[in-house]
Amino acid sequence: MRLNKTFVMVILIFFSLTVQAQYQLDEGESSLYFVSIKKNKIGEVHSFSQLAGSINDKGFASIRVNLASVKTHIEIRDERMKSMLFETDRFPEAVVTTQIVGIQNGLVAMGERVVKTVELSLNLHGQLKTLLAIVQIVGLSNGALGVSSVKPILLNAADFELDAGIEKLMDVAKLPSISTAVPVSFNLVFKPE
Repeated sequence: MRLNKTFVMVILIFFSLTVQAQYQLDEGESSLYFVSIKKNKIGEVHSFSQLAGSINDKGFASIRVNLASVKTHIEIRDERMKSMLFETDRFPEAVVTTQIVGIQNGLVAMGERVVKTVELSLNLHGQLKTLLAIVQIVGLSNGALGVSSVKPILLNAADFELDAGIEKLMDVAKLPSISTAVPVSFNLVFKPE
């Protein structure tokens, strides 16, 4: 009888510690990509190299994207995107917040996969918009969580007042078109603190 009570207490303590865990984004294991299409037929994949974020014990997540870390594989284009499109001197980062309802930290076992539709709040270029995203949460080794987009999230540049910046990029690069609809995908890894 006493052994059963001890076992139950150990399980309860372990469960309460797991539920209260905080997670931090592992920047080295995480990625955020977007696709640009120019001349109506040339698609290019770009990324951001500096991400930070966390998930708290209630499932609230916040991710910060350093817009000056944009990587297009062409240095002059990186600089133009920073200054003409994102205006990183005024808007250095984009911030995404969400709550993953029903997935409190520690409740996704290693190897378990859960797919959820979540509401994202995106603060980009001084504009705050709400978007829906389908995400997959996977329990990883050592209590880590993998969170990835199941399908790309389509951003409209005009919603974030980025259309004028796209026009500037078209002018300077002498391009007839750059798409104002931008697919974004991500693969994030959060590790317990």
